[in-house]
This record gives sequence, structure tokens and C-alpha cells, in this order.
Amino acid sequence: MTVLTNRQATAPAPAPGQPRTIGMVVKAYIALTKPRIIELLLITTLPVMFLAAGGLPPLWTSVCVMVFGTLSAGSANALNCYVDRDIDQKMRRTRRRPLARHQVSPTGALIFGIVLGVLSTVGLWLTTNWLAAVLSTGAILFYVLVYSMILKRRTAQNIVWGGIAGCMPVLIGWAGITERLDWAPLVLFGVVFFWTPPHTWTLAMRYKEDYAAAKVPMLPVVATERRVILESIAYTWATVLCSLALWPVAGTTLFYPVVAAVLGAMCLWEVHRLLARLNSGRTGVDLRPMRFFHWSNAYLALLFLAVAIDPLLS
Repeated sequence: MTVLTNRQATAPAPAPGQPRTIGMVVKAYIALTKPRIIELLLITTLPVMFLAAGGLPPLWTSVCVMVFGTLSAGSANALNCYVDRDIDQKMRRTRRRPLARHQVSPTGALIFGIVLGVLSTVGLWLTTNWLAAVLSTGAILFYVLVYSMILKRRTAQNIVWGGIAGCMPVLIGWAGITERLDWAPLVLFGVVFFWTPPHTWTLAMRYKEDYAAAKVPMLPVVATERRVILESIAYTWATVLCSLALWPVAGTTLFYPVVAAVLGAMCLWEVHRLLARLNSGRTGVDLRPMRFFHWSNAYLALLFLAVAIDPLLS
């Protein structure tokens, strides 16, 4: 599960000597779950359930998958905050997180994350099926153990493979409805997989100094701007082509591929503009990498909205 916004929900820190209210404590714990990241993860989950059901999915199943999926993502994010509490204090973008501001104790964050994970797994198992529960647990473990504890601080390919965790909600949503996996959710898994690196790298271009200070080897820290942009272009092309593959695989109407093609063209235009600005001599913030970052958020949300609408048209 990758970073999807540069704004984090945080609770205000009390003045020295001032006791914290219950409301402040609750807000701090909610902030640990990174609600804005959860929003986009859920945007990829619900549309897949429409596709799996061939129309409106069962209400009870949908609610359960969304509720316990939220707890699952919140668990992974809270545990990520626990693991990253040292580097979060060194980065402008993350130093307002609860652990970095000492609004929550490390032990409290660890227990909170584990409890959310257990509740999400048990809840999905009891209300949907074992496959959805296993996939949810796997996503948490992969994000925390593989990405946060191993990849993030050791390799520039951290977000490429670490992003697999952020692709899992697609499989969970499909499994919640069908109790199995198929090619259609795997194609959408690929869309999110290829989408994640350029989305994250453009954010890292903007906050390159932050990652360098925290000694996190994000690609923009260890590679030239040209290499970052060229790889972002390659991954964006892969994203768009993979998105179009859903048409024959899932047998959608013409609505979906038309929308996917238009959105893909706009996304490709924006990422190629990064290269054009680089070729014109611009560098650093003048490349305006956040334009692509924000557009890629919109791209994914609108693409999955089309995934949800298409079955209703057939």
C-alpha cells in the first residue's frame, strides 16, 4: 500500500503539561490508520465487487468487505507507522504523524495495529469467506514484513514490489463475492501494480530531500531525474495497456474501454509532459511532478468508477 497523498490526518498536539482529552487520543489513533490512503484502497475494492456480481453486489457482503477491509488497511498502516516511527520524525511530509509527535506510544500503536488486523481477519472469515480473509491477512503481512521492514530501506525497487500489498484489495473484493479468483481481478491487480511506481516516484521527486535525510533509497534519491521519468513513462504505458486488457478478459461493454482509453491518453500525456519539461532544461520542482501525482489519483478513481458502472449497462 503506497502513499497516496501528502496530507495526513493528524490530531493537534497538546501544549506542554496540558492533559490530552479522549477526543485527542481517538483522533491520534485514527490518524495512525492513514484514512486518506484507505479511501483510495476502498475505491478499488467496491467497483470490483460490482464486476464480480455482474451488477449490484449483495448489500450485506459489500458492507462486510468494506468495513473489515477498512480495518485491514488500517492495521497495515498503523503497523507501518510503528516500524517507520524513526524515519517519520526526519521527513517533513510525515513528521506530523502521531508517533512522530509522541501523541501515541509505540506500544500502543503496535497493539492497536495487531488488534485491527485480528478483527479484520476474523470478521472477513465469519461474514464472507476464508479466501477473502486469507488475502487480507497476506496483504497486512506483506506490507509490514516485506515492504516496511525489508524493502523500503534497502532497495530503490522498494515501491515496485512493496506495492503488491496495495493491489490486494482488488482480489479481496472479488473473492468476497465469488469465493474464488479469476483473470479479471488479476488484470485489475496488474493495473494497480503498474500504476503504483510512477505515482509514488513523482511524489518522491517532490520530497526527494526528505527521503534522502531519512536514508530511504527511493528511486528519485538514487537515480537521475531522466531515469525516474523514463521508468515512470514505461510503467504508465504498462498501466494503460493492462487496463484495456480488462475489456476482452471480462467481456465488458464498449463503455469501459472507451473510458479507459480516454483516461489512459490523458495520463500518458501528463507523464510525457514531465519528459518534455526535462528536455527543455527544467529540473527539480520546476518539473512539476505533483501534477502527475494528483492526476494519477484521479485516473485510478475514475477508471475503477468505470469498472463499477459497466456491469450496470449490460
